Amino acid sequence: MAVVRGKAEVKRFLAQLPRELEEKVLRGAAKAAATVVAEEAKARVISAAVAGSIKVATSRQDGRLIAKVQSKGKGSYLAPWLEWGTDPHFISVAEDQREGRSIGRINKLHKAGSLVINGQFVGDTVFHPGARPHPFMRPALDTKEADAIAAAQSYINARITRTGIVGGAGPEDEGE
Repeated sequence: MAVVRGKAEVKRFLAQLPRELEEKVLRGAAKAAATVVAEEAKARVISAAVAGSIKVATSRQDGRLIAKVQSKGKGSYLAPWLEWGTDPHFISVAEDQREGRSIGRINKLHKAGSLVINGQFVGDTVFHPGARPHPFMRPALDTKEADAIAAAQSYINARITRTGIVGGAGPEDEGE
């Protein structure tokens, strides 16, 4: 009759494997994949300020691991306008900004922040023709999808060996 040794150790190893995989491998793999996409987005964006704001963050929510490539911090407010463009619109001096002054008085104060283009006052309203989009985030994902998957696979392959999972706990950043 066959004798099985180490059955308890095998059960214990298999029981802790999902937690250890999540802590030591999967989060780092997700970050490696997202970093590939983030670098491509930085290369595609036409604004240095937005490029500097592109970050990678990982988090856990409801048992899921999430990796985000996002524009966050200084310059990030421009990202949606670059990605999607803007529609034509009017820009005017808001009533709450006028502080009871007439448009004529605002004209005289144009150096203090009235609507001025190339040093010339343009009136109480100006028509902005809109801005065409310069997509960078979605094309970065579309073009680097395979490279991102390869980066994640490479990260996983480097940390899972025949002897077990190597390396410390994965990145613990909830966001950079």
